[in-house]
Amino acid sequence: MSTGFRSTSEGVSIHLDPGEVSILRSLAVQILDLIEPGTTGDDPLERALGIGSPAAPSDPVLARLFPSAYGDDEEASGEFRRYTEATLRDAKRADATTLLETLAPGKVELTAEQGQAWLRAINDVRLALGVRLEVTEEVHEEIAEMPEDDPRYPAYVTYDWLTYLQDTLVRALW
Repeated sequence: MSTGFRSTSEGVSIHLDPGEVSILRSLAVQILDLIEPGTTGDDPLERALGIGSPAAPSDPVLARLFPSAYGDDEEASGEFRRYTEATLRDAKRADATTLLETLAPGKVELTAEQGQAWLRAINDVRLALGVRLEVTEEVHEEIAEMPEDDPRYPAYVTYDWLTYLQDTLVRALW
């Protein structure tokens, strides 16, 4: 298993084995499949400005990745969403694409900018997986008590590993 990210003079680096690369690749591709490109209305001005729909996503994972800006004001949240979600979707897709383009077995060296994209992409994967697993604050205790033959065990361990990667990446970048 990886020893996590380390600071370098150019940014950050990590050594990944082929299994880790396969897991990260699979998860990033799933995020790309989930987060379709941002859509806008038919109006040319809306397309030019990236103005989309005010409707909140019905998928719980997408609702977590694109939360309402104003929890107590549905109308304000809808207006905020109209003007931001298409661009946010495009940014999340760009981060996942950067991860995929720079991902390889062995030593991976990233610029600080690429490291930031990895950080955002790993965060998106963790959020998505956390929603699907219904992760709570007691996740570490649940994993410690979970038998290895539990069918959920690999997904929970993957979530824990992503948390570790994210933590070491944050520390290496700052």
